[in-house]
Amino acid sequence: MIPFSPPHIKQEAIDEVVDTLKSGWITTGPKTKLFEQKITDYCGHKKTLCVNSATFGLEAILRWFGVGKGDEIIIPAYTYTATANTVVHTGATPIMVDTNSDDFNINIDAIRKAITNKTKVIVPVDIAGLPVDMDAINQLVAEEQIKSVFTPAAAHQKTLGRILVMSDAAHSFGAMYKGKKTGSLTDVSVFSFHAVKNLTTAEGGAIAFNLPAPFDNEEIYKELNTLSLHGQSKDALAKTQKGAWRYDVIDAGYKGNMTDIQASLGLISLKYYDIDNLPRRKEIMHSYHDAFSKTKWAELPILEDDNRISSYHLYTLRIKGISEQQRDAIIQEIFNKDVSVNVHFQPLPLFSAYQKRGYKIENYPTAFDNYSREISLPVYQDLSNEQVQIIIEAVVESTEKIINA
Repeated sequence: MIPFSPPHIKQEAIDEVVDTLKSGWITTGPKTKLFEQKITDYCGHKKTLCVNSATFGLEAILRWFGVGKGDEIIIPAYTYTATANTVVHTGATPIMVDTNSDDFNINIDAIRKAITNKTKVIVPVDIAGLPVDMDAINQLVAEEQIKSVFTPAAAHQKTLGRILVMSDAAHSFGAMYKGKKTGSLTDVSVFSFHAVKNLTTAEGGAIAFNLPAPFDNEEIYKELNTLSLHGQSKDALAKTQKGAWRYDVIDAGYKGNMTDIQASLGLISLKYYDIDNLPRRKEIMHSYHDAFSKTKWAELPILEDDNRISSYHLYTLRIKGISEQQRDAIIQEIFNKDVSVNVHFQPLPLFSAYQKRGYKIENYPTAFDNYSREISLPVYQDLSNEQVQIIIEAVVESTEKIINA
């Protein structure tokens, strides 16, 4: 069976983890701090905080910005549930909007229509690793008419004086938009380093701070670092200094820190990210492009255009003119040929958790259409050219069997 997305772990990464285990320092320490600096250098934003998941990173920023009951947070209906769950956790309301038809990303016109005086944050999501049109969103929140509607209810909201833009960049580490890497494109971005991501620390994530003046991103880093350690004024590394055992708890915080074991994996993965990881993923996806472009039924995903270069995280193939039931039948046929595939994503209104909150899939026709015809194909560094051809043949044979039945 060809798996869908196994992690690529170099021997050098294993050696780095062993070095960490032998060092006597396995929680948040020097390697986590080094990994944060390497991410900042790579992406070009102002400061990085490594955390235990992108989910924690998203919620931490919402809470830092003072989001709570009565607030509205605009998100795409087409995303993983973490994007919405974090909003619900704060007591705020997710305002879901529809997606584009050419790619899977949030529709800018739909964002504009959804803004009210309750809107505090917009959370665009880089589905499959393709950046959203971030300039359009940044310009939208800066419009005087939109700013005049903004009603701040917390200190950081008053300082910013407009809607915050928080990019859910879980898929797009290393992607490019107008010559800049994700992480440096808007106020705040949040990365995921989960096991199936391009760059993995097994579990983990990072907050990329890029807030404008008068915000001090270094101070915000310190504030969120404290929040991620139960509100404790000193982390374990700081407490190792002579006589520095005493600390304060300045807020009722959370447990969201990354460990040096995780950072060890990340350091080696980042070292080779542009050398062999992204190039191989790009090569695989273009092989898919070349093969499926010869068919009449394939709707190919956007990998690059004039402004954007994907991180090549997911190959989101759509089949033209089929139903959801036909898509499911194609997937089963592909699995029968010992090839693992997936679907990214089920729109949030399809889930019971959000249906009972009043969301209806009928209100998001483009999101449903994209989902109903989508099949995600395997893309990972260790996938051989022979396996790529097996996958292509399985997809072509399975699709043509179902659509010609």
